[in-house]
Amino acid sequence: MEYTIDAKDKKLGRLSSEIAMILQGKKSPKYDPKLLGGDKVFVKNASQISISGDKAGQKIYYKHTGPLGHLKERKFNDVLKKNPAWVIRHAVKSMLPKNRLNAKRLNNLKIEI
Repeated sequence: MEYTIDAKDKKLGRLSSEIAMILQGKKSPKYDPKLLGGDKVFVKNASQISISGDKAGQKIYYKHTGPLGHLKERKFNDVLKKNPAWVIRHAVKSMLPKNRLNAKRLNNLKIEI
């Protein structure tokens, strides 16, 4: 089944938890945790998501490049302006179970900016 979700003025956490539940197949009557689940999710207006409180200026994404002392920091506002699809995909990926189906389930997520 295909789901279309409009992300306009929706909170990031609630949106991503709903998407994660659909991608796992929990909305399907044939749900089995070990199976992929055939549901696809299309997200529209990814650049118009919202985040509550002061988190927009305080939330930081970290990335370590390898060598000592090379910890990179990016603020939520900067990442959202540059690549809003990455913000949603990152939130959904962290909510999915960490197993061999994680990458396959993320392939069923299509995000439109």
